[in-house]
Amino acid sequence: MESTNRGNFLELVKYTAGQNELVSKVVLENAPKNNQMICPEIQKDIVHCFAKEVIRFIIQEVDHDVFCLLVDESADVSDKEQMAVVFRFVDKHETVKERFIGFVHVKETTSASLKCVIDSLFAKHGLSMKQLRGQGYDGASNMKGEFNGLRSLILRENSSAYYIHCFAHQLQLVVVAVAKKHFEVGDFFDMISVFVNVVGASCKRKDMIREEYRKRIEEGISRGEIKTGKGLNQELSLQRPGNTRWDSHYTTLLRLVDLFSIIIKVLEYIEKNGSDSTKRRQANGLLKYFNTFDFVFYLQLMLLILGLTNSLSVALQRKDQDILNAMSLVKSTKQQLCKLRDDGWDSLLTKVFAFCENHDTELLIMDDEFVDPRKPRKRSNMTNLHHYQVECFYTVLDMQIQEFNDRFDEVNTELIGCVASLSPIDSFHEFDPLKVMRLSEFYPEDFTSVDRISLEHQLGLYIDNIREDERFANLKSLGDLAHVMVETRKYISHPQVCRLLKLVLTLPIATTTVERCFSVMNIMKTSLRNCIGDKFLNDCLVSFIEKELFDKVTNETVMKMFQDMKERRITL
Repeated sequence: MESTNRGNFLELVKYTAGQNELVSKVVLENAPKNNQMICPEIQKDIVHCFAKEVIRFIIQEVDHDVFCLLVDESADVSDKEQMAVVFRFVDKHETVKERFIGFVHVKETTSASLKCVIDSLFAKHGLSMKQLRGQGYDGASNMKGEFNGLRSLILRENSSAYYIHCFAHQLQLVVVAVAKKHFEVGDFFDMISVFVNVVGASCKRKDMIREEYRKRIEEGISRGEIKTGKGLNQELSLQRPGNTRWDSHYTTLLRLVDLFSIIIKVLEYIEKNGSDSTKRRQANGLLKYFNTFDFVFYLQLMLLILGLTNSLSVALQRKDQDILNAMSLVKSTKQQLCKLRDDGWDSLLTKVFAFCENHDTELLIMDDEFVDPRKPRKRSNMTNLHHYQVECFYTVLDMQIQEFNDRFDEVNTELIGCVASLSPIDSFHEFDPLKVMRLSEFYPEDFTSVDRISLEHQLGLYIDNIREDERFANLKSLGDLAHVMVETRKYISHPQVCRLLKLVLTLPIATTTVERCFSVMNIMKTSLRNCIGDKFLNDCLVSFIEKELFDKVTNETVMKMFQDMKERRITL
């Protein structure tokens, strides 16, 4: 008896045969039973042909030019360490691209074995370590030490493969991890985690939140307070914050503020009617904490800080982001944090008081003496204003600003200072011929002594030429400059400058593309498909992730590759 679910491939063949008489005759009726070309091995060969052609397109895009290596690792559902490899490069149209090359199962995670895997991958695709001009890892995985060793091994072989720590991971470490070093902020995030576990772990409680939210929306619409329209008033749910999901903490706190009155009702229900005594006690503790001034103060403070950094987090995850613009965004964010520290206290306190009044939570008089909850009977000799402004507000922001300086100074090097001299902002205000010449010295493989002499002669003509051209007047990034250089064909008269632009744009910003590959891996290889082989998994992922290139692959090409793989009983 045949199964009613034989897998996507066979079911698709069956469906196609039902719609197409020719397919039905050739595949299902007239094909020999031992040569229907639908067995698992045939399926894998076909997918491999598609993946191989996609990789060929990527190598053609690189075009024997320089590129950057982005690497990260994660365990799949079978507890195999999978290393994802992504290339960042600038194509012939001066467009920055990040392409997924593949997953490699690494049995040994030492730096030497990782280097061997990279070497094998390069050799397989006809690439050389000498083409490498950058390397990026997130620096936060359990293989951090091994990746640091890999970085050193690559730099020993190619000194121009500059390492840039993933900006997005650094930002996450700055904003959340550092904030948690402050005891009260750490307690706040601990309670948020408990809250998500208590309210978000039950389908019934989630349904209660959805139902109460629906009622609130309907009441608002009936009173004319809420507008209706396509995409408005969508169903909301709580998001569990995670250290590797950069905006999750911000989203969780936003939902908490928006649904606060509803959440209080749900917690009160759990406290009275919960079947689990542990959950009832946790709900009681959360209700007490949510009614405190401390909770409201740190909720509003962290919303401000996370709100300021969220735009930076989103911008850093763009594939076409360049390092100069990323550093500029980091600088602007730090300036906003400094401005918040200097001028933001009054507005923060206004928001805190407004929230307390709206939700009837504890409200303190700022001029009263502060009572330390750890030592309530001992006089603190300070006012509430001093405690919350100096020991909380100023301290948390000072920690954030200091950590911004410490974590991002790794890229505040001479290299970045020289890159800034190419910036097109304000009619190339930062242009400095000496720094441009110094930048060329960072890439001895790309600029010989003769090339540097030629570059020096080009610079005067280059800057005068583009400043006079209105098409270069309002450019905002190095990527924009590179595009316009191609469109105006000025790359022909200033080839050395264009070469520098390509090298700078190749420098990595973040490993978010690699992270997205792991998300796809978890969709492809699940607990129900946990026996999928490494080669087949890699071929499926390459075809799925690089859809743009996959669509360019023709059936004729795949059929020829499939036929040439080995001797077949019939010719397609």
